[in-house]
Amino acid sequence: MRVLGLDFGSKTVGVAVSDPLKITAQPVETITRKDENKLRQTLARVEQLAKEYEVELIVLGMPKNMNNTLGDRAEKTIEFKEALERRSGIKVILWDERLTTVAAERVLVESNVRRENRKDYVDQIAAVFILQGYLDSLS
Repeated sequence: MRVLGLDFGSKTVGVAVSDPLKITAQPVETITRKDENKLRQTLARVEQLAKEYEVELIVLGMPKNMNNTLGDRAEKTIEFKEALERRSGIKVILWDERLTTVAAERVLVESNVRRENRKDYVDQIAAVFILQGYLDSLS
């Protein structure tokens, strides 16, 4: 069984998955959201991926402010978590995602990925960092 990692944003959702031994995280895809206020298609795609990869747990990035408070984006993330648990029946853990997008952007710059192509990968890499942080905490 595997663990799915998600970087939930207003326009996209980065997706990563663990290996079966839960040691490493790999990028899967970026789900593009058509409307920030509609979750049905996003939830359906996450549910498809969870079945495809035989996922037993989902780790969802929690966008806390730098002073550890929760803002508007965090409230939307909590709503998404609750909807995802209801729909999929899979437990969802919230994981602090502060600076993961910054770190993902840095990795892409250091890897010489062209600026116009970075947006295609930054959410997936952020999801990898979120999931890898969780997996590392298990050992």
